[in-house]
Amino acid sequence: MTPAAPRSPLRIGNASGFYGDRFDALRDMLTGGPLDILTGDYLAELTMLILGRDRLKDPHRGYAKTFLRQLEECLGLAHDNGVRIVTNAGGLNPAALADAVRELADRLGIPTRVAHVEGDDRTPHHPGSLAAHAYLGGAGIATCLREGADIVVTGRVTDAALVTGPAVAHFGWTPHDHDRLAGAVVAGHVLECGTQATGGNYAFFTEHDPARLHRPGFPLAELHEDGTSVITKHDGTGGIIDLGTVTAQLLYETQGARYAGPDVTARLDTVTLTQDGPDRVRITGARGEPPPPTLKVGLNKLGGFRNEVAFVLTGLDIERKADLVRDQMQTALDAAKTRPADIRWDLARTDHPDAPTEETASALLRLVVRDPDQAAVGRTLSGAAIELALASYPGFHVLAPPGPGSPYGVFEDEYIPQDAVDHVAVLDDGRRIPVTPPGETLVPETPEEPSLPLPLPEGPTRRAPLGLVAGARSGDKGGNANVGVWACTDDAWRWLVHELTTDRFQTLISESRHLSVVRHVLPNLRALNFVVEGILGEGVASQARFDPQAKALGEWLRSRHLDIPEALL
Repeated sequence: MTPAAPRSPLRIGNASGFYGDRFDALRDMLTGGPLDILTGDYLAELTMLILGRDRLKDPHRGYAKTFLRQLEECLGLAHDNGVRIVTNAGGLNPAALADAVRELADRLGIPTRVAHVEGDDRTPHHPGSLAAHAYLGGAGIATCLREGADIVVTGRVTDAALVTGPAVAHFGWTPHDHDRLAGAVVAGHVLECGTQATGGNYAFFTEHDPARLHRPGFPLAELHEDGTSVITKHDGTGGIIDLGTVTAQLLYETQGARYAGPDVTARLDTVTLTQDGPDRVRITGARGEPPPPTLKVGLNKLGGFRNEVAFVLTGLDIERKADLVRDQMQTALDAAKTRPADIRWDLARTDHPDAPTEETASALLRLVVRDPDQAAVGRTLSGAAIELALASYPGFHVLAPPGPGSPYGVFEDEYIPQDAVDHVAVLDDGRRIPVTPPGETLVPETPEEPSLPLPLPEGPTRRAPLGLVAGARSGDKGGNANVGVWACTDDAWRWLVHELTTDRFQTLISESRHLSVVRHVLPNLRALNFVVEGILGEGVASQARFDPQAKALGEWLRSRHLDIPEALL
């Protein structure tokens, strides 16, 4: 029997990394060069809360309305170019978005087969939740595409499922093709955040021409049948794709060497990156293992109401001014009939001595209050603050008067068996095709600590910022934060892996000293990944800290000073 000819590579792009991303990206990707599949990622933990509140106002909503407006301009382009679109913009209501896309296509006179995926919604099982959704894999997407869909709309799927689904449909992979699926997961993880793979939010941005970073193009992957891929972008678009930008995105919002998902558990510690030409990075070596037997379910709830006020402290005696107004406000809040349940103070010493401007002579004292009762954070706070206008520290003023208070959300997660959901592909003609969960599963285990390279020989050192020799990118996962740190050279890696221990990390990042911090070593990427548990409280929507999504936690780490070998500087 003649072996089947290998399938052509799948050229798959991304046009959205979050709800609110660049509106023109869909058009840019469809006109910038050849594509087979165009994906759009619109969902995040905070987005699910926003869409949940939309659905409370109108049960026919709950999806990303921006996608419809983008499609109105671009549906004809996608049809003419033969590009199929896969998106999770369906949010909490993929069926409604699929119907809206059909109505749009009929109005425009463009023949379009629209399918959607169901089964992620677990809200009825969690009374009191605004939105509870399981993270599905790519099998439902693959079914829709195999049955001829031009546009596939999903609700909550893993970000990488937007790539694994099209790959399975195109190459005919089975659920047992773990290495190939792992390669698709890795490519999908690089694509999912859009321009973060092409130089956006990049630690070493100063090393590149600012004109190239002004408007980074969106990424695409040339995915091959063996699971390897090349990350690139359309010719002539802005941005940079190199080993650093791809490494940074690979480390983003991951929590260890095993990256578990409903399709496969990808071993990030097996991945190898190679520069394959200008703006081309080849990804090889990804190994996969059977997926875990459970699915993650994200629960979004309204946690209560929050409010804040920022007191501006200018000039001399900053600490004593802060003490005075803190004592005054605390006394007033304690005496109130509706005292806020949670009261937090933070003093940011942004002031400079002998400052040339009033703003640079000022510090900010933030007061944040939370309570289930809106009155406790609204009138109680505003009354106490305003009454001090003529009765507190010299130079008293605030950035803005406190308002009535606004609702905040909390995020929790749980895990359910893979077969507990009714994963279904709903086709354009109304047929409903059940999606079978993977037959082989495996509970991920923590891999053994890899062997470390020899440390650098002893030599002279200089006190300098870590960021001179290491990049970093950080982000959120529920109440946890991850900080990925990578070295640019082998010698810098030899120093970094021995120097930046968990203890040293906790010394440099003071907020983490009383929290659990886990270090993961990824030698192929010359990288360390730190997971800081609980630093974000109840998740981004709770706004528990100054940087609620830990987006800049890595940059704070890079700014800290250590004794660095002069040979590296």
